[in-house]
Amino acid sequence: MAFQLSAGVNVSEVDLTTIIPSVATSIGAFAGPFTWGPTNEVTFITDETRLVDRFGKPNDNNYEYWFSAGNYLSYSNNLRVVRAANTSYSTLNASANTNGAILIQNEDDYESNHAIANTTNGPFVAKCPGALGNSLRISICPSSTAFSSNLTVTDSLRANAVTAGATVINVQGNADARANLANNDLISVDGGSSYIRVAEVNATAIIVSTALGTVANSTPILRKWQYADQFGIAPGTSTYATNKSGANDEIHIIVLDEDGDFTGTANNVVEKYSFVSKAVDAKNNDGSSNYYASVINQNSEYVWWTGHQPGATNWGSNAQSVTFNEIRVPFYASMSGGADGTIGSSEIINAYNKFADSDSVDVTLIISGPANNTIASHLISNIAEVRKDALVFLSPLRASVINNAGSEVTSIVSYRDTLTSSSFAVMDSGYKYQFDKYNNVYRYVPLNGDIAGLCTRTDLERDPWFSPGGLNRGTIKNVIKLAFSPTKSERDSLYIKGINPVVSFQGEGTVLFGDKTMLSRPSVFDRINVRRLFNVLEKSISRAARSSLFEFNDQFTRAQFVALIEPFLRDVQGRRGITDFRVVCDETNNTSAVIDRNEFVGDIYIKPARSVNFIQLNFVAVRTGVSFDEIVGRV
Repeated sequence: MAFQLSAGVNVSEVDLTTIIPSVATSIGAFAGPFTWGPTNEVTFITDETRLVDRFGKPNDNNYEYWFSAGNYLSYSNNLRVVRAANTSYSTLNASANTNGAILIQNEDDYESNHAIANTTNGPFVAKCPGALGNSLRISICPSSTAFSSNLTVTDSLRANAVTAGATVINVQGNADARANLANNDLISVDGGSSYIRVAEVNATAIIVSTALGTVANSTPILRKWQYADQFGIAPGTSTYATNKSGANDEIHIIVLDEDGDFTGTANNVVEKYSFVSKAVDAKNNDGSSNYYASVINQNSEYVWWTGHQPGATNWGSNAQSVTFNEIRVPFYASMSGGADGTIGSSEIINAYNKFADSDSVDVTLIISGPANNTIASHLISNIAEVRKDALVFLSPLRASVINNAGSEVTSIVSYRDTLTSSSFAVMDSGYKYQFDKYNNVYRYVPLNGDIAGLCTRTDLERDPWFSPGGLNRGTIKNVIKLAFSPTKSERDSLYIKGINPVVSFQGEGTVLFGDKTMLSRPSVFDRINVRRLFNVLEKSISRAARSSLFEFNDQFTRAQFVALIEPFLRDVQGRRGITDFRVVCDETNNTSAVIDRNEFVGDIYIKPARSVNFIQLNFVAVRTGVSFDEIVGRV
């Protein structure tokens, strides 16, 4: 206890309740090219629907990657995804200014580099990089006048042709009509009973998108914002601005899927923001910000704010005593300039490197997708072998098993031989054929997402130290057929190389028929279940051991450590993960020299349970009069 200078009672607590923590064993990790979503940032995905919403649908360029992730999610609800991007600016966000497309990789990049107004990019930039952003259209109604108004025509309409079918209205000399009408506005010449869209306003004419009927010279022109009917009421002055003696701060904003690439329906409205404010300090009744830029950035799934629209000279000011300038025409912009960029091995590797640090991101099953030798070698040597708590799942090259009849084994083994030996890697035998519902076609997809998924299924049904192979837990989902289903002799050739065959058995489905790691030397760690057993034990016990840091290396601390570990190992033993164990942490391995180096040693000996890979069945025929007791054990 603390030294006291006078009589008294000091109360302190000593916490000796440390336990072995549970650790996650089924967290998938995947990186690849997608058409949407943040880049070079780890994103948590729970199911295929969320994968589509966050990263877009598969296409002809990325379907092998996409379905590797999607197939894993058919077994699990826990996947970390990183979208790869070419940061040399061939991957770009679509912009409301055709000359201003830029790369904004993710929210951190936006906050650090693009949150300050920059008119080069226009008022808005697509929330994520990629050509998919070119499908977006955005419009702002900046005032009540822009919402709807009557045009003053000093010399009547004087249509070039007043007969039915006229598409050009002469407005030469009518400055009000030209100044207060924007391309895409709606106009009516029948008192508002029907409207047609303005295709172009120039110095002499209003060109409309559909034909006009006969128009009398005295007919006025009524105009309104193209999307006025989506909001019903014009923007005006908010209560917040009124209380601050400000005026004219409200605007409406609408975001549309103009080309239908997001929703499947052209011009589908995807977001609307009503009565948001031009005032940077504007608040809603609940205290949240109503400043339009903040509302967009916090709530939109599709766009970032990057600047005020042209003419918005005092937007972004505080509301106090400010009459915000009234822009009399709406702002319209079809987003453009977005590009997916060229994604190669280096971009894929950079994305996977987000999983390299085990302290910052927790993953256990790394899905490689269609990885070439360069990517596969990096995943094994620079991520899995460094982390030492995750397995990499690999498939052979596409060309090894598709349109390569008769040479599949040779090609698969050749690819395997280019990779290093490691107990932290698992390789399967090929590709499966499955239906792509998003494009209504069938695709060949690598199996490694499924094999990682089988490990998740094993965790859910039993424990990580059970084998994921075989008929009980190794059945593959969503298979039309295999690109290559090896025969018994072919399975022998593959298995001896540490390649796990995936086989279609008549009436029994498609099954993972092996449980080896890619460790080439004979060892207990050449089995998936043993490797995963030690991953769990090492991860759990090492986290618990942190509680011994900075304590004294004495008999009390060592006994406490042993008492912490042994119950946990007994539990694993009772769940069939190990057959026996011993924990040594005493003076024999914590010598005076160890103590003097400020070290602490705990030796944990494990006898892992082994999975059955070979079954020998002996059928013995005996004579009728022979007693089984006489011959059992002699054969």
